Amino acid sequence: MDTKRFLLFVALGLVSLMLWQNWQQEYASPAQTGRTTSAPSSGDDNTDAAPAEPDRSIPELPAETADGRSEPEIVASSPAESAEQIRVQTDVYELAISTAGGDIREAKLLEYPVSVKSPDDPYVLLTDARPLLYVAQGGLLSEQPAPTHKSVYQAEQSEYVLDENESSLEVRLRWSDSNGLAVDKVYRFERGSYAIDVRYEVSNNSSSDWRGWAYGQLLRNDPDGGGARLIYTYTGAALSSPDNRYDKISFDDMRDKKLERRTVDGWAAMLHHYFVTALIPANRDDEYRYYSLVVNRNTPDEAYAIGATTPAQTVAAGEQKVLEHRLYIGPKLQHVLEDLAPSLELTVDYGYLWFIAKPLFWILEKIHDLVGNWGWSIILLTILIKLVFYRLSAAGYRSMAKMRRVQPRLLAVRERYANDKQRLNQAMMDLYKTEKINPLGGCFPILVQIPVFIALYWVLLESVELRQAPFILWLNDLSIPDPYFVLPLVMGVTMFIQQKLNPAPLDPVQEKIMTALPIVFTVFFAFFPAGLVLYWVVNNVLSILQQWMITRNLEANPA
Repeated sequence: MDTKRFLLFVALGLVSLMLWQNWQQEYASPAQTGRTTSAPSSGDDNTDAAPAEPDRSIPELPAETADGRSEPEIVASSPAESAEQIRVQTDVYELAISTAGGDIREAKLLEYPVSVKSPDDPYVLLTDARPLLYVAQGGLLSEQPAPTHKSVYQAEQSEYVLDENESSLEVRLRWSDSNGLAVDKVYRFERGSYAIDVRYEVSNNSSSDWRGWAYGQLLRNDPDGGGARLIYTYTGAALSSPDNRYDKISFDDMRDKKLERRTVDGWAAMLHHYFVTALIPANRDDEYRYYSLVVNRNTPDEAYAIGATTPAQTVAAGEQKVLEHRLYIGPKLQHVLEDLAPSLELTVDYGYLWFIAKPLFWILEKIHDLVGNWGWSIILLTILIKLVFYRLSAAGYRSMAKMRRVQPRLLAVRERYANDKQRLNQAMMDLYKTEKINPLGGCFPILVQIPVFIALYWVLLESVELRQAPFILWLNDLSIPDPYFVLPLVMGVTMFIQQKLNPAPLDPVQEKIMTALPIVFTVFFAFFPAGLVLYWVVNNVLSILQQWMITRNLEANPA
């Protein structure tokens, strides 16, 4: 196999990889659920849209806790009719909390506009406005009376605002029953933080002990239905435990089997491109139960929940105790996430090459700290990568330059032995040996660099820091395609120039395919984020310069 054919295979392989990722999203079979343990059923929940029927194919048995006592299941209940909306505003949030369960029904991220063209419209991460349903729920579980995510609370006021002079804000909701049990659900917000403390203050004024668990769950539907997307990013749930720090639980996984896991030092999350919601233990040493649910199964309102329950607490008569967990609703900021919980930063999904991608992002971030522009940071990082691989690239380009020099002789050999393949191969190998050319000399350097290129692709695609990042002129958002297609066209031109610097394929079919590749890639990359195309353009330009210099030197000094 000559170098040109290898380059063709690499190019087609990269295109196939991107198409395969998209095909996986739309058509591939669900991931193996063997990663998780099968669980007793926990009864399908319901949404406000319609009541759900439990899945009768799985026995509805309570899970056993460590002390052998049964933990009640999260079950469906009727929506509250008297629910009201509480508006909460901090320096980073604008929230709507319902008095039904104290659910967070809407979360707007004030520092993240929906688009560059609408800077005053914050991105809506959580919402109950169809077609998207995405809410954060929670409550208490007990065999005795307890408020679930459908119970109605009483609010002290209908609007809360974090004052400029305050560092935190608390929103308190109260529920009580006729037997003397009172529960305050309290949200605590910190200035500048997307982490929210959620606690249940249980006051037992009855004459008997009360025992229960707190739970939180993230409920969302899949309005796209797993539809095809040119740029694939994972949307779904994830669980973490010391044994498996980042375990994707897709919507298909949830649909096939209800999942349950008991672990310490874990977390549960629902992922979306650039953003994440996560349930985090208040105490890493506590054992939490993590579970999944499918609600309104096989209906237009089908939705999926990932949740967690805290360890049980017994509140004696006349006592008060607190059950709590943490909630994160916000962007995938790696430095913030890694401080909240072990490996939570892995929700910035760099794929299988994360161990290469993370150092690349670290370098890109350091460069950005110096230059203050993500576009120039991408350019400088590309130059840096090119310098690291300079010698390897030079060896590959030198081999291709030698191949180009002997191209006329190779064509003559091909014509001479056109009808004798064995003698043709032998004559070509003799020519390579005489000229000291390794026909695969250009392959290994390129092969070594491919993992770095793919890792950087995911860095530029997944990092929220590049979302709506401006560069120069008309490029005011590197996370969306170039609106005027200038960068894709420039990339196509650079690919065409590279082809002219390389030896032409001996096979006419290969030559036609290679001629068409710049056009194919130009069309393909027209739909890619501008930051990714910028990287390819700069890399191609540097490759052209390096290859031109090596070719010129070899032609001037053929020995």
